[in-house]
Amino acid sequence: MKKRFIKPRPAYKKAMPQKKKAMPQKTEFAFKSTADVPVPAHLIDWIIGQGRAVDIIKKAAAQRRNVLLMGQPGTGKSMLAQAMAELMPGEDLEDVLIYPNPNDENQPIVKAVKTYPKELVEKYEKEKVPKQGWNGNGRAIIEADRMKARMQGRGISPMTLLFILSIIIMVFLAFSGYGEGNMMWIFAASILGLFIFAGAYMLSSGLSRKISPFESPEPKLIVDNTGKRNAPFMDATGARAGALFGDVRHDPLQSGGLGTPAHLRVESGAIHRANKGVLFLDEVSSLTPKSQQDLLTAMQEKKFPITGQSEMSSGALVKTQPVPCDFVLVAAGNLLDIQHMHPALRSRIRGYGYEVYMEDSMPDNPANRAKMVRFVAQEVKKDGKIPHFSREAVEMLIDDSRRKAGRKGRLTLKLRELGGLVRAAGDLAKEDKSQLVLGKHVLAARDLASPVEQQISKQVIDLKKDYRVFTSRGFGVGKVNGLAVLGEGASGLILPIVAEVTPASSRSEGKLIATGKLGDIAKEAVENVSAIIKRHMGKDVSQYDIHVQFLQTYEGVEGDSASISTAIAVLSAMEGIPVDQSVAMTGSLSVRGDVLPVGGVTAKVEAAIEAGMKKVVIPKANAEDIWIDEKRKKRITIAPCATINDVMRQAFKECAKKSALIKEMRPNQRKR
Repeated sequence: MKKRFIKPRPAYKKAMPQKKKAMPQKTEFAFKSTADVPVPAHLIDWIIGQGRAVDIIKKAAAQRRNVLLMGQPGTGKSMLAQAMAELMPGEDLEDVLIYPNPNDENQPIVKAVKTYPKELVEKYEKEKVPKQGWNGNGRAIIEADRMKARMQGRGISPMTLLFILSIIIMVFLAFSGYGEGNMMWIFAASILGLFIFAGAYMLSSGLSRKISPFESPEPKLIVDNTGKRNAPFMDATGARAGALFGDVRHDPLQSGGLGTPAHLRVESGAIHRANKGVLFLDEVSSLTPKSQQDLLTAMQEKKFPITGQSEMSSGALVKTQPVPCDFVLVAAGNLLDIQHMHPALRSRIRGYGYEVYMEDSMPDNPANRAKMVRFVAQEVKKDGKIPHFSREAVEMLIDDSRRKAGRKGRLTLKLRELGGLVRAAGDLAKEDKSQLVLGKHVLAARDLASPVEQQISKQVIDLKKDYRVFTSRGFGVGKVNGLAVLGEGASGLILPIVAEVTPASSRSEGKLIATGKLGDIAKEAVENVSAIIKRHMGKDVSQYDIHVQFLQTYEGVEGDSASISTAIAVLSAMEGIPVDQSVAMTGSLSVRGDVLPVGGVTAKVEAAIEAGMKKVVIPKANAEDIWIDEKRKKRITIAPCATINDVMRQAFKECAKKSALIKEMRPNQRKR
């Protein structure tokens, strides 16, 4: 698992000035538990904090526009797609039947019929059939054809009558005394032979009727919308070509008249079952280029034939007439997916729809806190197996939302993660047989539902402490305890960094050598340290080889939030100034010596506390982003820093060299 240093996403455009509005009313209503909180009836009203996306989805549903949703996982992309299908009308739904083609068996005929035509609805209403029992038009056609086949099969054929008459005559002759001696056995053998012949005849005639596509023209219903009152919603995320575009099953018995008719082997795809509805595709870039091209064709033509997807299958010989697939596409993914999307597919979405980037947090105000209360009530209702939450438990979950947001004055909108915590706390309350989920259950659930990264980081910290990879006591030259995050920033980790400065091995120039499986951004951040030394200390780094090692970073290091840790380690090694090992630090560093904000600060501070550190250095801009409980906050001193000089004051041991170095670098900083 790779360690990554997360920086906040910069704001690319300034918000447009708005007219002053009246202050909103405080919406933090009084409630004892989430049982008192009303839950909306419509799915579109369940979506929290995505106001712009909701407005666009409503427009897209009304006008049948395609939508591209981009953003981080767990922000509500799939729920928006389902809500869009709920908003679209279901009156135009169609059933699709496949008929055999008497002229070409390998090109079955396609027939689309309205699921609930006016005459069928009037028939059901006249007969007072409950709506739950209304069969769609496709099913009605199938049942009518089957009934017709049964009626045609009734009656006795002449051959059957002949068999019966022959048996009656032979039985009569046998028991009338006509046959004596061996004649009795001849009659018995004749009767048995007639039975065997009759059975073989009936079996062969029935089998021929069963396998002949022309004697049994019963259609196959491949799209059935019976019982649906809203537009269909099809989640085709991760679907292969056959599941997405339809397929024709392989038939091992292709000769001798024993094979299954081609039209009975046709299977519809998600694009066909999404006809008149919504097709949802998450991680759209995971589709192959050919599948993206076929999807584009289906969107343009609004119909797509079904053929066998495997060239080695007999189904590849079959290709139906075009099957209706007039769907609205809701594609989703993250920013990296855009690079792998077919340009024409994205152009189709942009030209006939909208693009939305999902919000990952919302302001922490009374109105939004009330929405978080409703979110908890929604999760309880959706789960259906856990008790309601007390007010104390809900307030603790809102605290978790602040912590997960990682920004001051914000609440997270990665609600899938928060929903996992809701369910874990509910399971614990259920285990305790509690009527409500209490604060103690949420507290226990934080550990129970901790992400894998957090579990790994605890084990790694304990392992490195046991083997003295880092220490939280004393002083060391050229050794710094940096901080990192695992995965998406859910968990922090101690990142020990050591540096050594030696005379240059080359007469022409010195080298900066960094090891520890560094990514491109991490390498650039290390290289920037030499610019700081040259600018602020006036030293010629070409006379030195600077070695920087990130200890035991087997999973790799990426990002620039270890910049101040690297700079302090190099300065310590170059000047021989000891670094306080009870201090951990994180922060990006500009070439001018400014400490810049980074992401995952709360997780990093928690990691420092777990490791037994006494002080943590963070960027001044991140000072209000930390959200940890007061009990743990008392265990550590948080030191916000704005410049490299501030960091040196916090990290270096008090000595004459420290004062001289800070004094030496101060004039250079004033020039800025």
